[in-house]
Amino acid sequence: MSQLHIIDHPMIQHKLTIMRDRETGAKDFRELLKEISLLMGYEVTRDLPLIEVEIETPICPMKAKKINGRKLAIVPILRAGMGMVEGLQMLVPVAKVGHIGLYRNEQTHLPVVYYCKLPEDIQDRLVIITDPMLATGGSACDAIDMLKQRGCTNIRLMCLVGAPEGIAKVQAAHPDVDIYLAAVDERLNENAYIVPGLGDAGDRIFGTK
Repeated sequence: MSQLHIIDHPMIQHKLTIMRDRETGAKDFRELLKEISLLMGYEVTRDLPLIEVEIETPICPMKAKKINGRKLAIVPILRAGMGMVEGLQMLVPVAKVGHIGLYRNEQTHLPVVYYCKLPEDIQDRLVIITDPMLATGGSACDAIDMLKQRGCTNIRLMCLVGAPEGIAKVQAAHPDVDIYLAAVDERLNENAYIVPGLGDAGDRIFGTK
């Protein structure tokens, strides 16, 4: 079974509370999402392997540690997942970025794929999928399916807020994919929105509502 990691650092909780507030505008919402993504990135990459190298400081030679060549890819689920990319890139500037475009059918609440562009060597990388909301889990499962079809075997899902229904769906469909969240909310409503949630993350990031 995949592990569920709740990253509830006080600074993350504080910033998430401001994001949830309906009075928070698009500019502040984007900045807070970037900051939380950076903070969450520390935990998502916590177990990257290290090697010992020899360097010279201005004072003397020493042995120090560096990441052992683990290649990363960040794959946002469009469009809201894009809001989490910059924070992760600040942490891992050399990570490649792919894109998966999904939207939710308003009648069926099922995801529809409209775009997929990934690095050629995606199968050789640790892939971090980003999407602020893990609601029904449909989009996340479809994105993971697409990556696995391209040979990816090391995938992590990083979201801001999750509903129990979406968490359960991803864990059942993909028990090898760990899930990282800042908060688990109560439930989904009749329109498949997370309660209490923070509204439509894409609209709030881009000011389209």
